[in-house]
Amino acid sequence: MAKGITERAKDYSQWYIDVVKQADMAEHSPVKGCMVIKPTGYGIWEKIQQNLDRMFKETGHVNAYFPLLIPESFLKKEAEHVEGFAPECAVVTHGGGKKLEEPLVVRPTSETIIWDSYRNWISSYRDLPLLINQWANVLRWEMRTRLFLRTTEFLWQEGHTAHATHEEAEEEAYRMVQVYRRFAEEFLAMPVLVGRKTDKEKFAGALHTYCIEALMQDGKALQAGTSHHLGTNFAKAFDVQFQDRDSERKYVHATSWGVSTRLIGGMIMTHSDDSGLVIPPRLAPVPVVIVPIWRDDDQMALTLAKARHITEGWDKLFYKIDDRDQYKPGYKFNEWELKGIPIRIELGPRDVENNQVVAVRRDTGEKVTLSADGLRENLEKMLDDIQANLFQRAKDRTEASTHTVDSYDEYKERIKGGGFFRVFLNHADPKVEERLQGDTKSTIRCIPFDAPDEEGPCMITGAPCKGRVVAAQSY
Repeated sequence: MAKGITERAKDYSQWYIDVVKQADMAEHSPVKGCMVIKPTGYGIWEKIQQNLDRMFKETGHVNAYFPLLIPESFLKKEAEHVEGFAPECAVVTHGGGKKLEEPLVVRPTSETIIWDSYRNWISSYRDLPLLINQWANVLRWEMRTRLFLRTTEFLWQEGHTAHATHEEAEEEAYRMVQVYRRFAEEFLAMPVLVGRKTDKEKFAGALHTYCIEALMQDGKALQAGTSHHLGTNFAKAFDVQFQDRDSERKYVHATSWGVSTRLIGGMIMTHSDDSGLVIPPRLAPVPVVIVPIWRDDDQMALTLAKARHITEGWDKLFYKIDDRDQYKPGYKFNEWELKGIPIRIELGPRDVENNQVVAVRRDTGEKVTLSADGLRENLEKMLDDIQANLFQRAKDRTEASTHTVDSYDEYKERIKGGGFFRVFLNHADPKVEERLQGDTKSTIRCIPFDAPDEEGPCMITGAPCKGRVVAAQSY
């Protein structure tokens, strides 16, 4: 266990905060609920951006940017949307020393301001589909915050697309939640459930919402990404119509989808341990750190020269040589373990003599002696193995914590221990979900896409249900 980090088993919430702070990822800002993302944390976000952005562009999307400030009247045009977001909105009433003619809402999400622009961009079926994404910050006035997981201001991407038909919009909403699933599993090494939110839990103003849900080490669920089929609700609110091939005027069908810096919180809680942060190699700002070991100036020159010779021609973003002479090797070992670097290389005078290095894996702590010849290729193989091991370990834990329960009494008792629970619940009745949350502080996380065809009685009301849902306590 690292100094300054509470054991997970003693206090999981404090452990999480300790990891964030000890790994130097973020800190609280003077504005309550906001955070300063430090280089360690922001480096991970940059890797998330780079990889997701490529995946978006591979599916035909392009980036744009829309204003931070939204006229208050825009939000009021879509009744369900404004009702859902009104409690979280921050409103600007004065600017330039004067009261504004119309209050401006600080962006909680951008559907309204974007659809006002789309009205000017779309007039014909030839203008569709319109596939736009933006990387931005948003502001939601949260009462209870936690670094990365839930903050007043956070960073995210939000995709907003326009389509000629309901079917095309549905295909887009489904495609993008699958992009999120792939990213979560292939880059975050985080297994997820994919499914549809209930009507109670869907996005305000959507026909329906798809989501990915992950299970953290403490048995609580984390909503890691959402994709919404908005139908024609926003097109009608902003009068966005197009002339179709049949010369008829029709309303545009819409989707929106997004993930945020919450993914970093999910990564921390999926993989990290009592020694600090663990970063999956594909998201590590620097996958490999080389720590030369010396006792005097001659040894320093010898080990540094060897480190530079070994890494000659390597991608500068693949490695870092920690040549700081004001810190001892033990301090450096501890620092890079705390910061979750996937592989630490130890290189002392004897290693130089034997043309070898000692590689230490962050996921297992295993030490392996490797030849300095062909080292880059061996490290890449090790990084791939670490990535796969982190995913498999999380997958095994999720499967072991997924239960099938039919009795409400049994559910109420077992939910205290955390986990995903496959249950029959009549989610068409909002009172069922209200009772579930009131009795157990849990919710229906999703109606899984891959749920087998089953029928059974709702565990609360006894009403017949087709297919099980997944319920859990959540962040």
